[in-house]
Amino acid sequence: MASSNANEFTKLAWNQNAEFWDNRMGEGNDFVNILCWPNLERLLGVHKGMRVLDIACGNGLTSRRLAALGAQVTAFDFSSEMIAFAKTRSAAIEGDIDYRVLDATDECALLTLGEHAFDAALSNMALFDMAEIEPLFRSLRRLLKPGGPFVFSVMHPCFNSPHVAHTAEKEDREGTIVTTYYMKIYNYIAPSTNRAVAIEGQPQAQLVFHRPLQVLLGAGFNAGFTMDALIEPAFPEGHPLGRALLGWNGHYHEFPPVLICRMRVPG
Repeated sequence: MASSNANEFTKLAWNQNAEFWDNRMGEGNDFVNILCWPNLERLLGVHKGMRVLDIACGNGLTSRRLAALGAQVTAFDFSSEMIAFAKTRSAAIEGDIDYRVLDATDECALLTLGEHAFDAALSNMALFDMAEIEPLFRSLRRLLKPGGPFVFSVMHPCFNSPHVAHTAEKEDREGTIVTTYYMKIYNYIAPSTNRAVAIEGQPQAQLVFHRPLQVLLGAGFNAGFTMDALIEPAFPEGHPLGRALLGWNGHYHEFPPVLICRMRVPG
């Protein structure tokens, strides 16, 4: 599928899924509260008055958390429906958030936000939803102030992609019944575009763009960024099972479902 067609399909899917997603995600889930946000907050180092760009903000979950820390937030998403929910959820809170409908793959549109206008940028679990990421990295190189960080979280491309299967085997080991939980990985190096379901029951499958690390991080390096932090958070061994026995839970505590990076514009 051509990138322009993939981008339009993705936008339509997220507009169709917006209400369902907002209802289910609300103000956060275990992925956000345990794996992502504590690390994102620490790597960003948000302080009062800091200007932060929240990229592909969805229903504004991270935007509101940034504003609560005192940041001045410009937040955007290419789904107009998502931005509508973000504005509704943010109406009653104190904080400085400017929500916009903007496409992260449109380099010219991104640059209208203002060169060197931001102290930092954030993208939480969204880069794999973008048909292209090179325009975003090139734009951020100019949107961020010298030394400014871009902190992003993504599904870990090694362990949490459309090419990974959660598996369990039960066996009798010398009179003891043992269940072993492991993963099958059947594709990694080749970038791919796949239909996927972020939350079971959502109205429309969306496209997920799998990129190995050399492609994901390479987009930043090619745009002139350096990287000074990388975290692979995993759920602790005792984390509750949740709805699905083979879902992300404590059984898979040795496998990180999320990758978090901090890249930085040279100072």
